[in-house]
Amino acid sequence: MRHRELSRVLPELSDRGIYALIVTSGVIAIPEEWTKLPRITVAVSVDGNPEDHDVRRKPATYQRILKNIKGSKVNIHWTVVRKNIEEPGYMDRYLDFWNAQPEVYRIWVSVYTPQLDEISAERLTEVNRKALAAYFSSVAGRYAKLTMHRGLMDAFTTPPVSPSACLFSKLSVNYTADLHTRVEPCVFGGSPNCAECGCSMSMGMHWLGEYKLIGGLRARHLIEGSLAIGRTVNRACGSGSGLRWNLPPESTPNGLVQIER
Repeated sequence: MRHRELSRVLPELSDRGIYALIVTSGVIAIPEEWTKLPRITVAVSVDGNPEDHDVRRKPATYQRILKNIKGSKVNIHWTVVRKNIEEPGYMDRYLDFWNAQPEVYRIWVSVYTPQLDEISAERLTEVNRKALAAYFSSVAGRYAKLTMHRGLMDAFTTPPVSPSACLFSKLSVNYTADLHTRVEPCVFGGSPNCAECGCSMSMGMHWLGEYKLIGGLRARHLIEGSLAIGRTVNRACGSGSGLRWNLPPESTPNGLVQIER
């Protein structure tokens, strides 16, 4: 909703060579200048087919999204819940529709991640997770815009056991909209059930971490070694915060975060 401020900030980030991802419901038109910037990606969250999404995301309905992305280049992000898997043909219908839209560049898929001890209709069962992995393996190559790798499916079936074992949790620092309050231990906050994690970013980093380099050396060893060096430097410099950078600056009276050259 603060697209005017983003229209000032995004060109600055792009000019500095910084990659940025904007995630939106598509309730307002995507500014054309955003999609033309290098290193800037716009993703629209679409929670299932119209009969489910339009109820949950109203007023950001299918009709409104299609109108607001017209002429743009966007990615579609879908968080799969139990109903999507158990209803015959549901996932094919979703992918058929969005794969056919000319404005869609990629389709990203995450899976609903519950909190510990959560009982809900969205939460996947073990049978659901196996069925989902089998489904994506079966449609490999069928949808050109679907971003799904065999390694990601392997990571999905054996996710990190805890935030301390999750590379994405270790490599990211997350703040709420006030830019001061941290969300712990990862983007989900609270007490996420890591054994049922379906975050595409977590799965991607988990897969990357297991990538074999030389001999028994994996990418995870280099990443964790780098983090250990960073923590040592932080302690030596008296940081004490454990972060790899300082806390964000105070907001200005007009609510903008100023970027100094």
